[in-house]
Amino acid sequence: MSFEKVGDGALDYMPYRLSSSRLAFRGPQPDLSGKYTVFLGGTETYGKFVPKPYPQRIAEMTGRQCANFGVVNAGIDVFLHTPAVLQAAHQAEMTVIQIMGAHNMSNRYYSVHPRRNDRFTGASSTMQMTFRELDFTEFHFTRHMVGALAARAPDRYAAMIEELRKAWVARMKLLIATIDAPVTLLWFADHAPTGNCTQRGMGRDPLFVDREMLDLLRPMVSGLVEAVVSPEALSQGVRGMVFRDLERPAAMRMLGCQAHDEAANALLSMLA
Repeated sequence: MSFEKVGDGALDYMPYRLSSSRLAFRGPQPDLSGKYTVFLGGTETYGKFVPKPYPQRIAEMTGRQCANFGVVNAGIDVFLHTPAVLQAAHQAEMTVIQIMGAHNMSNRYYSVHPRRNDRFTGASSTMQMTFRELDFTEFHFTRHMVGALAARAPDRYAAMIEELRKAWVARMKLLIATIDAPVTLLWFADHAPTGNCTQRGMGRDPLFVDREMLDLLRPMVSGLVEAVVSPEALSQGVRGMVFRDLERPAAMRMLGCQAHDEAANALLSMLA
């Protein structure tokens, strides 16, 4: 396939708002008056720095109306707190939910911003009692906070992660049950989901989610598509992505253009 050159300017994401939602979604804005497919997910679904993320590629390959409601750094909470998105998903022909990490959502230990789920907003009394030696005012982002706990208090860290895993399953079940349309789950990552294991470190995205957790959701969904990015796609790096020079480090952490091609192809059989 051919790739575009990396540009010096920012990518035009054609942002628009859905109804009264305060969130800006990536365009092109879809026509929701007829049949359409909804995509919920995080940074990968949004397609940060990618000219054509996998929802747009599916739209072009199939002629479907595809609504990309991906949100950068999203957790499950942002969709549960956005009625306009839930309504669109409810009325869709199908909804695809990208598997997102378990760290970007409110839980028994800490709370996150309702729209910017990667923002840590406060530690609960349980968190403060469990990690008495830490000053939580130094943390502004969930990943930074969770990483610090893994390094400073590994003995208590594992218990917190187990709580996040349980909360993630419960929250995903709630999201799926809220959507009347058939739901397909999408695992889009550089590795396959692993079996249940004791969490000792940060792990890889989607953080803290394993196959055992996914299996608990299977009875509620139409299917689970595993789009594990190939070594060839990973080797492409930032080729074809569009970003400013200062954004290169961030772009290097994203899944690239060929990875999005592979995700789109993996989903085609479920969307036929």
